[in-house]
Amino acid sequence: MHEMALCESLLDSLREAARTHGFSKVSTVRLSVGAFAGVEVEALRFGFDVVMRGSLADGAELIVLNEPGTAWCFDCSDTVALADRLAPCPRCGGERLRPNGGTDLRIKDLEVV
Repeated sequence: MHEMALCESLLDSLREAARTHGFSKVSTVRLSVGAFAGVEVEALRFGFDVVMRGSLADGAELIVLNEPGTAWCFDCSDTVALADRLAPCPRCGGERLRPNGGTDLRIKDLEVV
């Protein structure tokens, strides 16, 4: 389950932000999760609760913002929204697509004390 490793990296980022910006408690974490990021959201939620225990984010609310997947179609030269990374272009049916959005997991913002 790589979501646990993602949560451990998230905690490292929170600690670094706390040192840099001088806060001691995180009450809310908003994460933007792309449709093509390969993240199982329920496993991420579980990992978040486990990893944050006893830390500056213990008891913090995790809000997951779903980012749609997009890709550049080489056949119609347009960026299109895709429900599935392997789906054909919804405009022209082309299959030569390069993902260009929805591949990231990012901290959108934090509520801190």
